[in-house]
Amino acid sequence: MPPTRPTSDFDTRYHRLKTEIHKRIVEALDLSKLNRWDQHRIRREVRHLATQLCASAPELLNEVEREKLIEEVMSEVFGLGPLDPLMADPTISDILVNGPHTVYVERFGRLELTPVRFYDDAHLMQIIQRVASRVGRRADEMTPMVDARLEDGSRVNAIIPPLSLSGPVLSIRRFGVRLSNEDLIQNRTMPPEMVRLFQAAVETRVSILISGGTGSGKTTLLNALSAYIPGDERLITIEDSAELRLRQKHVVSLETKMANVEGGGEIRQRELVRNALRMRPDRIILGEVRGGEALDMLQAMNTGHEGSLTTIHANDTRDALTRLEMMVMMAGFELPVPVIRHYIATAITLVIQLARLKGGRRKVMRVSEVVGTDPAPYDIRDIFGYRQTGVKNGHAVGEFYATGYKPRILQKFRAMGVDVPEELFRERTWPDT
Repeated sequence: MPPTRPTSDFDTRYHRLKTEIHKRIVEALDLSKLNRWDQHRIRREVRHLATQLCASAPELLNEVEREKLIEEVMSEVFGLGPLDPLMADPTISDILVNGPHTVYVERFGRLELTPVRFYDDAHLMQIIQRVASRVGRRADEMTPMVDARLEDGSRVNAIIPPLSLSGPVLSIRRFGVRLSNEDLIQNRTMPPEMVRLFQAAVETRVSILISGGTGSGKTTLLNALSAYIPGDERLITIEDSAELRLRQKHVVSLETKMANVEGGGEIRQRELVRNALRMRPDRIILGEVRGGEALDMLQAMNTGHEGSLTTIHANDTRDALTRLEMMVMMAGFELPVPVIRHYIATAITLVIQLARLKGGRRKVMRVSEVVGTDPAPYDIRDIFGYRQTGVKNGHAVGEFYATGYKPRILQKFRAMGVDVPEELFRERTWPDT
């Protein structure tokens, strides 16, 4: 057992040595080239250099402490420093760094304060700068906001002073865990009856719009539903940050490109949607519709690319369709509103509304069929839903229900040889237990 050290004095000297070693490694290596070098070779060289530098302070470190410091330096150079243990925890879905001394995580839908700390603002800025450099950007007063994606697909956002008054702030949205439809049934996001409808709709090329607020599980559900797409189809995914994890083999993934430091080179979703139409897709999966690409997406759905899937930020079904109208108008064409609504109603058949309720539980709140535009603005028929009846142990509780409405798409299911019994839609409720 190594002898114990006086905590405050030792921690100060330990941090000073660690900072000095990290600084000297940065000076010795061009860290911007790390991603282009052989990772095994560069890791060996960095570990060797760190070991040599640690040996320069034998009076401060015993063998155990020296190995611990080397591992921490390796994490500082190649990883996310103090955040690496959180990134290794599969139960964590979000990491929220509100300055160097306050780090929250979301686990199972609830926020928790962690004991993780950075030494100071400069330490946190080192991590932010490394993430930014990996996508060819920098974080400074001229560009104080950064969006990036880590190797595992996690999405990173950083905002620094002068925009952030509390110092550097870092948010990481993790996508390491992919939930299946069975998982979503098990955690009571939706009942099996809904899943049976979704499966039939995807298999028979019914176009679906998934709507919900931030963190409601839209991308998770989109990933899960994509499992029902036949494996012989050519799929093209379009996203701002690649989050989708499709199981099919024939998948082409496209990602937007942000403007460079000089303000040029930006590639938006609309350009990618237009290009995707020239790539002979069977279906286009748009991670989230945000602007003028909505028009191109609807055109694709109306001209031979049925069965496409996308998500939208909205708090209810009608709001989702209204927002879609606004996005079509952003395309720059002066189309009459009735024409836009007809276009939407003929392209989108099912709207799935998600919500994150008290306690962090995600629920499918409504499943609706868009029948047409009469009565205006849209004729929407609810098929399934969820109603909250109270709160128990800090979590929302309620029941799922079927309205009794038999959707018109049953005819398409039968025509394409997919058997969905009408009994599935009989009016009834299922307790959320």
